[in-house]
Amino acid sequence: MVNNINTRCDLMLFGALGDLAQRKLFPALYQLDRAGLLAEGSRVLAIARTEADTPTVRKQLFDRLKHHVKDAEFDADVANSFLERVDYQLLDFNDPDGYEALKAWRDTPANELIVYMATPPSMYGVIARNLKAASCCNEKTRVVVEKPIGHDLESSKVINDELGAVYNENQLFRIDHYLGKETVQNLIALRFANNLFASQWDQNHISHVEITVAECVGIEGRWGYFDQAGQIRDMVQNHLLQLLCLIAMDPPADLSADSIRDEKVKVLKALKQITPDIMDRYVVRGQYTAGTSDGKPVPGYLEEEGANKGSDTETFVALKAEIENWRWSGVPFYIRTGKRLPEKLSQIIIHFKPAPHYIFDPDQKHLANNKLIIRLQPDEGMSLKILTKDQGLDKGMRLRQGPLELTFSETFETDRIPDAYERLLWEVMKGNQYLFVRRDEVEYAWRWVDQVIRNWKDSGEPPKRYAAGTWGPVASIAMITRDGRSWYEDA
Repeated sequence: MVNNINTRCDLMLFGALGDLAQRKLFPALYQLDRAGLLAEGSRVLAIARTEADTPTVRKQLFDRLKHHVKDAEFDADVANSFLERVDYQLLDFNDPDGYEALKAWRDTPANELIVYMATPPSMYGVIARNLKAASCCNEKTRVVVEKPIGHDLESSKVINDELGAVYNENQLFRIDHYLGKETVQNLIALRFANNLFASQWDQNHISHVEITVAECVGIEGRWGYFDQAGQIRDMVQNHLLQLLCLIAMDPPADLSADSIRDEKVKVLKALKQITPDIMDRYVVRGQYTAGTSDGKPVPGYLEEEGANKGSDTETFVALKAEIENWRWSGVPFYIRTGKRLPEKLSQIIIHFKPAPHYIFDPDQKHLANNKLIIRLQPDEGMSLKILTKDQGLDKGMRLRQGPLELTFSETFETDRIPDAYERLLWEVMKGNQYLFVRRDEVEYAWRWVDQVIRNWKDSGEPPKRYAAGTWGPVASIAMITRDGRSWYEDA
């Protein structure tokens, strides 16, 4: 029990032997148990299609925990104690009769039931219907599903309709793991708890915003999935648009799930549609060619193992988004994300407008706008770039730019920042939906992205090439330079 909230649960984990479960979910559950947050009596039923028994799966999970958990955080006794909570069930997800075994396992009705579908989205409806038919769930059951929710608006509606036929919206927890990151949650505190920023957060004080989510890796064996999705479906439709919403939304009435999500939906509804006549100025898509990464040669996208040599799937997207409302009129949001970029980096940069009258050295005027840098990875934290006088008797009133730095791990003297999945699983156990995505958010995001994808298909223009290890096509630099600005690392 936490503050009189019952967090004792039975967790049915479908797809328990898959990559996501082994790499993220079981380590997150282990960390919750290690922190004393996994309530006494909570249990996990690992469900998969692989022929195995519980002792074998526990041994496999122990080995995977040892591999994925940092050495300093791995405790064999805690791991074994945690794994005592885990049972295994072989199941063909399509076989309704097999779900009777799940019902038999669920012999502790005092525990809240959580169903986690770490499976392809095509299985969500099948699992939901079979659970209902076997009387495994009720109106209190919480159901967690992973993105992507479809590959366009229509397919997302099909998936959500299948889930909605069994569960109410207040039972569904659609995960976007970016929303579990400590820094992303801090966006709400930063904006609405500090009048220093709250009073400056609009078109009168902010000139533009950058959102960059860069990966230095390539496809990593995900060719089959990625070539069907592309970077805009894989990253923009969910992660980047969620970040944009948290930056741009108006203050919610309170911190309840629907108050926050109502404001995010308003942002998505206000996004300017990118029509065919402005595509060349607002959108750049690219595909990496051979180059270097971390000093080593790497193949191009079309040379990856199993590649379709004729693929025109984008591995890089840069967009100029505009929000047509009073708060953000005239403020562009420059968004970019890609694979095989120079470094693994996720950051948001708020560019504030300069003071209306500048009295210092004209040669330094380019320094005159403050920047707030919000780092999601690799080192979560925030940095405010401000101007001060350069030190020294001979410097006069020369300016220099320096940071006011907040690095979470150093400032709060903590050994570790919880992984996003730890936070998200913990919020599911408490029944809090504010870090999860509502159905209308998914659908408005797809409406905006679908327009861009249709424009690409209609134009027939192939993605622009960029060498692995660079910051994307030259056209992405031209897009922002055309507005008299530059990406942060080029400034």
